[in-house]
Amino acid sequence: VTVPRFATNSQGLPPIVPDPEVSAETGSSTMSYSSRLMQHLGLSLWQWLFDGSIKSSFDQSEGIAIGQGRPLRLRLDIRDPDLISLPWEIMQSEPGKQAVSLSQQLLFSRTTTAVDPLPPSRADYALRVLLVLGQANDQAIAPEAKTNGDRPLNLEQEAQALSLALERRAVARLYPSGFSPAAPSLVDTLVQPSLPELVNHLEASTYNVFFYAGHGSPAPDGGLLYLSPTACINGTELAQVLTRCQVKLAVFNACWGAQPAKDANQAPMPRSSLAEVLIHHGVPAVLAMRDMIADEEALSFIEVFAQALAERTPIDRAVAIGRQQLLTLYKFNQPAWTLPVLYMHPEFDGELIRPIEEGVTEIPETSTTWLGRRAPSAFLRPMEVPSQTWPIQGGIMRVGKWEGNDLVIHGPGVSRKHAEIFYRDAMVDDSSPPSFYLRDFSRYGTLILREDGWQRIHHREVMLSSKTQLKFGSHRCQTIEFIVDGMAEPS
Repeated sequence: VTVPRFATNSQGLPPIVPDPEVSAETGSSTMSYSSRLMQHLGLSLWQWLFDGSIKSSFDQSEGIAIGQGRPLRLRLDIRDPDLISLPWEIMQSEPGKQAVSLSQQLLFSRTTTAVDPLPPSRADYALRVLLVLGQANDQAIAPEAKTNGDRPLNLEQEAQALSLALERRAVARLYPSGFSPAAPSLVDTLVQPSLPELVNHLEASTYNVFFYAGHGSPAPDGGLLYLSPTACINGTELAQVLTRCQVKLAVFNACWGAQPAKDANQAPMPRSSLAEVLIHHGVPAVLAMRDMIADEEALSFIEVFAQALAERTPIDRAVAIGRQQLLTLYKFNQPAWTLPVLYMHPEFDGELIRPIEEGVTEIPETSTTWLGRRAPSAFLRPMEVPSQTWPIQGGIMRVGKWEGNDLVIHGPGVSRKHAEIFYRDAMVDDSSPPSFYLRDFSRYGTLILREDGWQRIHHREVMLSSKTQLKFGSHRCQTIEFIVDGMAEPS
């Protein structure tokens, strides 16, 4: 959904027609009155945005999502910088319904379409966070860069809360079988690093989340983050190392991270906020604050948000869960739950850690459960070009048209995450034949050539022998041969 330019009132808000039922006399308290005002603004923003044919398109998309039992993602591209500061997160379609950013069935985020395509990204199975504690006070910040919202921050408390949230989630919410859905989690902390220290740390390890806690201020080129009294970095500079290191999510507990800078005439500058600049440069998801946020509010949000991420929840749904926590603690009529603003690249599906149901039992070659045995060398090759081979690394290969797969193929009937080929140790003597299996996850199945013709395998597991021919998708797809090395040709 694209928000166009058009006239606003003197406060930069859309024209709102006063509701005759909303008056100081209708409520018994200031809280009920302010709640009605917030709800009225949310309704007005929704009606203003979903006007005309776009409402029909939205209703149709929502119906399709409900029919498929899947959430619908709503992403808002705000091109007029005067409208960025509006609390779009409080939109609601009708009285009594949830605000759009609170729903887990209608996943809301902001976006920008003026971006390059995302490169292929790795599949992550653990939550790895680099927590950077920047400058905790504004004493060394240049006066012209200070904002009225600058305040001392309890960064040590924030770091401890984040680490504890991840550690607790690793042992909490066990299933009856004793199995926990939580992904392995690791938090590395840097305290007031220099620029070389920050860059070296990002490049030396593999992180999927960059978390900054400290002071920030709006400025051209993506604002300024104050790492230490002697070091600061803007969004354009930070984006270079984050994209190079394939960081999927950047989180900023710093004031004004989602606000654009202003020019000499105090007019908002297009595409200048930290969140927008990082998305423009290829960071898949950015969470920043629309305004000042109190430490207590930030900690409440961070703890629940981090727990949801550790449980493999998609990023936009995890943000909704964190908002729900803020609303519960600090009430609907207070701005706390509207302050976190999520930007997502239009091609990003929100997956930070691969869900459990999409993986297989994956055992590293160095694990003791392999009893010293390694997966035999095996590969796939197209029958049309047998000299071309795709090796199966580490005893597992994921196949499909999604760019994160080990083997990316396209064709009629091929699913994004189509199938997996993996090795399962028979745990007998060395004379036993290697046991490779194919497990299908696709919509239309995988074809395997048997003695009596092609057999369709759908949502089940079968053992593969060397020289088995496969078709991922339909009969029109290319034929691929599975080979165990050393058994490609008869002896």
